[in-house]
Formats: sequence, C-alpha cells, structure tokens
Amino acid sequence: MDIESPEKLIELLDRHAYLADEGLATAAFLALRMGRPLFLEGEAGVGKTELAKTLAALLKAPLIRLQCYEGLDAAQALYDWDFARQLLHLKAAEAAGITDVSRLEGRSTTAGS
Repeated sequence: MDIESPEKLIELLDRHAYLADEGLATAAFLALRMGRPLFLEGEAGVGKTELAKTLAALLKAPLIRLQCYEGLDAAQALYDWDFARQLLHLKAAEAAGITDVSRLEGRSTTAGS
C-alpha cells in the first residue's frame, strides 16, 4: 500500500478507529516511506501497541512487538530479541550433551568429533 502523505495516513488510521495527531502520523509515515522500523516509547496506556496493531492491520503486515525494559540496549533489542528461543536451544543442547561449539552453532565438524 502506497501512502502518499502523513495526512493520508491519519485518514487511513481513522478508518481503523485509531486517532493520530500530525506528529505521530509524520513519524509513522517517514518510517514507512524509508522502510525503517518505528520505535515508540512512552508511558503505559498511551497507545503504542494499538498503533502497531493498527498499522499492521492497515498494511497487512506481521506485527513484531518488543517489550522494552530499563537497561535494554540497542544491540539486545535489535539482534538478541529471541532470547526464549536461544535459551531453549541451549537447554536442548545441554540435555543432549553437546558441548562442542561448532556442533552447537550448527557448523559441520570433521568425522569423529
């Protein structure tokens, strides 16, 4: 979907029962136009998740939601976000007795390793 202006985005969001002001619509429009993620911050209950849900529905796109907390840095947020899956992988490897780093990371090893 090609959204040609922040004003058009306001109109589309309104059709999905989300009321956005000009500043928020401009930030969202620029993120969409530039193909960049939109990071929202603010107090609980101000509508961050609802905006994300509405944009995902409007664009027919998957929603990737990251719950942030004090001390979370950009490297963790952008690259290490699937912590639960990583932890399960490590626990499964531990249970299987895999301690070789090459095997653990899925790289092939020489025969007999």
